[in-house]
Amino acid sequence: MNTFSIAIHGGAGTLVKGLMTPELEAEYKLALKIARDKGYEVLERGGSALDAVEVAVKLLENSPLFNAGKGSVFTNEGTHEMDASIMEGKTLEAGAVSLITGIKNPVSLARDVMEKSYHVFLAGDGAMKFAKGLGYKLESPEYFYDEVRYKQWQGIKDSDNFQLDHSVKKDGKFGTVGAVACDQFGNIAAATSTGGMTNKKWGRVGDSPMVGAGVYANNKTCAVSCTGSGEFFIRGVVAYDVSCLMEHKGLSLKDASNEVIHKRILDIKGDGGLIAVDAKGNIAMPFNTEGMYRAFKTSKGEEDIFIYKD
Repeated sequence: MNTFSIAIHGGAGTLVKGLMTPELEAEYKLALKIARDKGYEVLERGGSALDAVEVAVKLLENSPLFNAGKGSVFTNEGTHEMDASIMEGKTLEAGAVSLITGIKNPVSLARDVMEKSYHVFLAGDGAMKFAKGLGYKLESPEYFYDEVRYKQWQGIKDSDNFQLDHSVKKDGKFGTVGAVACDQFGNIAAATSTGGMTNKKWGRVGDSPMVGAGVYANNKTCAVSCTGSGEFFIRGVVAYDVSCLMEHKGLSLKDASNEVIHKRILDIKGDGGLIAVDAKGNIAMPFNTEGMYRAFKTSKGEEDIFIYKD
């Protein structure tokens, strides 16, 4: 049987020890543990990597602690615009949505785009029409309201500033979320979901829903989910870059991931991190910030949950 494994993240950024209360830290670790373990249970039962990453990301979207789904940040107009993507490595099929509102689990809508449309990426009104056609229930704005997110927005809403969620230095609230997995059959998958940046304007879209930038999966190389400064991750085509280094330079998962996060993205002044898995169940979780919410579990009995540079 192939080694199977899962890794998840809840965002990378300025996570400094002492900035967060022990109680809040425990909440984050519990949320990560639940999402990781539920995703792992899918793999343990012989389920697909695709199912595992969707299950894990949905649980992270349901938590107000992370900037995805329920905990999404406020736009300049006081709304929530969410993005998500999912990809599986056997056939390179992928689905993505952007600029959607009222959807409880954007990652599931992204999967429906992959499996129930002829397309890869739907955005805005079109994505919402697609969701309604499938019978998606729209949550009220109150469902997505979070006091800390609201205060973040209030501090800059009348300015031309925006706030990258991963670089917020107070309140301990971070979090684009993602998951990668390798199942018992050696198939891999990745998913990413985000609420974007606080006070964003003009329909801004980051790397999270972009195949090759914020998500990528190919059984021949790896599955990747990214978190960080979206504009730079788009320009660096980060998720695909890891795969490309493995395919064309013969680098290992660990070496390729480190090359991209600790050198290539830094060279263009970007920061953040990623989680990645290959078809042998190996995991890499590099980041170049003070911390990254992350957790993993493998069929070899290895598991852990981290926040800082332990």
